[in-house]
Amino acid sequence: MAITNTSGRRKTSVARIYMQAGQGNITINDRDMKSYFSNELLENVVNQPLAILEQVGQYDIKVNVRGGGISAQAEAIRLAITKALVSDNEEVRPALKKEGFMTRDPRMVERKKFGKRKARRSFQFSKR
Repeated sequence: MAITNTSGRRKTSVARIYMQAGQGNITINDRDMKSYFSNELLENVVNQPLAILEQVGQYDIKVNVRGGGISAQAEAIRLAITKALVSDNEEVRPALKKEGFMTRDPRMVERKKFGKRKARRSFQFSKR
């Protein structure tokens, strides 16, 4: 298999991945996944599409990810891996679609409005 290049996004995070057949090494920003994500839950999020297809350890994945927090970055990587698996083999699409991994989560932070403290939170009301 040749190198598959895809991208995934979540909130303000953008993940670009390069996936090829290999031993299952996942490198994120030139660091091992275990050292990049201190939380095991986030590692599981990244591995979800591979786990569903029972292909953990079959691909070497190199990831460049920028922006957002680590949770958004993990979900951006998950979307990118899902897209790469589908571009490699179209038959896996229904299984991944059923789990909801094919959909880019459109939720973004709501902008702050003038005359408010945050997007919807008002300043503290003072009667006098």
